[in-house]
Amino acid sequence: METKKYLDLIQEELNKMPDFVKEYNFGTSHSLATSYQYLTEIRRFFDWLRHEGISPADTNQKISIETLATLHRNDIMLYINYLGHVRNKQGNLNSPTTINRSINALRSLFKFLTITADNNDGKPYFERNVMLKIDSLNNTETLNYRAHVLESHMYTGKLKYQFLDFIANEFEKQCNVHALPSFQVNKERDMAIIALILGTGIRVSECAGIDLTDLNLKKATLDVTRKGGQRDSVPIAQWTLNYISDYKKVRRQRYMASKKQTAFFLTRWHHQTKRITTNAIEKMVNKYSAAFGHPLTPHKLRHTLASELYDVTKDQVLVAQQLGQKGTSATDLYTHVDQKKQRAALDRIATSKDKKE
Repeated sequence: METKKYLDLIQEELNKMPDFVKEYNFGTSHSLATSYQYLTEIRRFFDWLRHEGISPADTNQKISIETLATLHRNDIMLYINYLGHVRNKQGNLNSPTTINRSINALRSLFKFLTITADNNDGKPYFERNVMLKIDSLNNTETLNYRAHVLESHMYTGKLKYQFLDFIANEFEKQCNVHALPSFQVNKERDMAIIALILGTGIRVSECAGIDLTDLNLKKATLDVTRKGGQRDSVPIAQWTLNYISDYKKVRRQRYMASKKQTAFFLTRWHHQTKRITTNAIEKMVNKYSAAFGHPLTPHKLRHTLASELYDVTKDQVLVAQQLGQKGTSATDLYTHVDQKKQRAALDRIATSKDKKE
């Protein structure tokens, strides 16, 4: 490819990147071809961070340095897992070579941000380089490489029920005396949120955005607004409905909600009733899961549902539909999946896991 074409393509990528990526590109000495390839891989990684809700940014240009600084090894492993299920233009799954190119691009970026960059009084942007914990794939490794690592970071099988039982019966015993009143007020709400994410796979932003009219408990369905503003109807696992009903019974009185208050999940702050925020849900899940001894984030609750659905169906298209990933290449290859099949799969999760344990 001609030099000018590479330069134009690189500039096109940089125009949609945050300033620290522009600084990275300027401060490294890669060939034009490598620079372009690495920028496309960084763009793909940033797209994934936003899609998974790990970054709240609405564009890649707004991805914050704090998001990268706080990533964990399991986040990168989940991304590698994602790459292993993406099909290229020829319809083939990504090879270990292609995945390694993405790993190398991220290593290069994180090395610059943690070592090379001279951003603040001679210091780099941050010090902890999560990519040092990531090995490349070799040709003998399949994408099952990630399975044993990921499983310990999800609440599959009986563990999700044990987690909810812990919140219901044990958390209060170790709760700080000053935090106890708040816990007692929000207990039903918090358990309903966790159960709903585990029982539907919705994103944390979608959970925060739920209105009263979006829930149909008789039909066990939830209407959500997906990324991009599209409306979607999602089946809810039957086992979660009691948690949602328990919260709904106390919602109005507990949070002093007026009839005009449309938000389903509420918070009470400084004598005002408001919709709960995405950030509040993230902090709440982290608080309970850390106390439980298995720290995780809401997006890992979402991955728990995805893992269990795939386990009982081996159907990536069904999983993509449940998670609202209608734009993925895998989903585009197939026609619409009957929602009855989704519901049957949700109901099979509990029984299949119980038989194994």
